[in-house]
Amino acid sequence: MGTQKLSQYQETLELIKNYSEKLGYEESDYITLLSPERELIVSLPVTMDDGSIKVFQGYRIQDNSALGPYKGGVRYHPNVDIEEVRALAMLMSLKCSLANIPYGGAKGGITVNPRELSKGELERLTRKYAEKIYPVIGVDIDIPAPDVNTNPEIMGWFSDEYAKITGYKVPGIVTGKPIDLGGSLGRNEATGRGVSTITNLLSQQQDLIPENTKVIIQGTGNVGLITAKLLAEMGYKIVGISNIAGAVHNPNGLDVSILDLGNGDQKNYDLLLNQDASEVYPIDDFLFMDCDILIPAALENQIHESNADKVKAKFVVEAANAPITAGGEDILFQRGITVLPDILVNSGGVICSYFEWVQNLQHYSWTEEEVNKKLVAQMTSSFEAVDNMQKEQKGTYREAAMSIAMKRIIESNKAKGKY
Repeated sequence: MGTQKLSQYQETLELIKNYSEKLGYEESDYITLLSPERELIVSLPVTMDDGSIKVFQGYRIQDNSALGPYKGGVRYHPNVDIEEVRALAMLMSLKCSLANIPYGGAKGGITVNPRELSKGELERLTRKYAEKIYPVIGVDIDIPAPDVNTNPEIMGWFSDEYAKITGYKVPGIVTGKPIDLGGSLGRNEATGRGVSTITNLLSQQQDLIPENTKVIIQGTGNVGLITAKLLAEMGYKIVGISNIAGAVHNPNGLDVSILDLGNGDQKNYDLLLNQDASEVYPIDDFLFMDCDILIPAALENQIHESNADKVKAKFVVEAANAPITAGGEDILFQRGITVLPDILVNSGGVICSYFEWVQNLQHYSWTEEEVNKKLVAQMTSSFEAVDNMQKEQKGTYREAAMSIAMKRIIESNKAKGKY
């Protein structure tokens, strides 16, 4: 009989156990990290445009509050299930801890394909979700945010529904809101700015020259698109980009300045393909394109035991959540390929969400320049801490990042005393 594959959630649990013990902690020190503090499953009846009623399934999982109120996005995707949300909530706990911001981890989601809903149906679904999770959230309890297939407009609907229930406006109840509703300048670009900052810091450390550094990016959603634009502005050569419409390769470097999130995947793909020297690249082989830096900015489990031996990149920068399985990373490590982990790389979004929350609590707005400067400084501090830990441990960057994150949570728990 073959060995059963571990899920992403189980893999993360195993990493926490292993790394905690390497740090010298006993099971009693880290055992509370192995199970969420609260799980909520809600049924969401929505009146559809044709008058019928459809019931969707929603989740909100609050993983750990040792360092502060819960924080985490809400994703709308047909593959959302409770175990995926558990895994993402746990990653948020680690991400917030590593970023050294006063948040615990949470995650939410609805099992739905938002492309199959009209705008009105999507708004009614969002408002119903806000109503159903209302008892467990609050500006000092749990602060949701956008994630896959959610955006500032959806956060605006959520915020408005929460205000209707409470009877007064609470700007800090969600982050990633429209600017007119208390959102922060710079928030929309924050995750991509964080990814590009970490990528550039890695390049400087490795003495790479941007103009000679070939980068490929999987995904042209908000994160992938902003990352591509910012890296191109720094001088990096973006030689390949893929999305659900297909993959494009251009040895001379793609002009990504013409891309726009509002175009949709197909139009952005066409704009890239129509450039001089651009060619269609087999989508199934995209991750194995010859390059210096590979940035997976789509969904999880893209690189695994069955394909990690094909990766040609020297460095992989995880812009998506968990795009590499534990088994896949073991193979990359053995092959001398450096992986910078998601809890470091894509933390720009939650860091800027923290900035937004602070501005809401203070009833004061920072300039975009202030936000970006603070974000780059915080990302740089996190990178340096992880890099120093990696040099000390001589293991992977993920081990270093998780060691820092877990130590902060464990020591915070210990400081509170006995259960």
